[in-house]
Amino acid sequence: NKSMAAVKDRLSKEILYWDNRANELRAQEQAGKANAKINSTKARQRADELTMRMQKRLMELEQEKNLSPLSPVVLGGALIVPVGVFEKLRNQSTDPAVFAREKARIESMAINAVMLAERNLGYLPKDVGKEKRGYDIESSIPGTGKLRFIEVKGRAIGATTVTITKREIFTALNKPDDFILALVDVDGDAAVPRYVRKPFQREPDLGVTSVNYNLAELLSKSEEPR
Repeated sequence: NKSMAAVKDRLSKEILYWDNRANELRAQEQAGKANAKINSTKARQRADELTMRMQKRLMELEQEKNLSPLSPVVLGGALIVPVGVFEKLRNQSTDPAVFAREKARIESMAINAVMLAERNLGYLPKDVGKEKRGYDIESSIPGTGKLRFIEVKGRAIGATTVTITKREIFTALNKPDDFILALVDVDGDAAVPRYVRKPFQREPDLGVTSVNYNLAELLSKSEEPR
């Protein structure tokens, strides 16, 4: 009812305006003073269009007054479960101490897996991660004096991104032929390394401290340790 009253009030005023305007223009035309912008015929046409518009809208509103709601039909549902429940089921926790221990375990397993892979390849790896050189393992090639610089990223199964620091990216760009990004999938007690050579194409923007990379994209360029 309120909508119908508002429609009548607004459109009636517009209809009245254009109706009067049509009469004024008609009188001017009869007196030989035609309006160059609009004539009485167009003004009358606007008044008629507004009248039809009001009638149509009032009819629609009258039909809406006769609507009655039916019983709702359920099309779907959602069960909202706290994330902590799933973490407990997966033997995980949001507790910071537990998270830190799990992160340290994954990182340690990843380093050990890469060290073992390097030894199996005949190289002599050394863990230098604590020295913050821009890589975790310095692996020497016997008899050549050359070194392989390996940055290790251990990721739990299901991870989608990997974070690379600005220093690590610069190290990779400065030593393109000797730098290796080792991505290690850690699943329970299993750790499988994959090597990515020349993983980065450009320097990070000014002010950036680290960059998140798409793990699947990096893995698509990876290979078995060699």
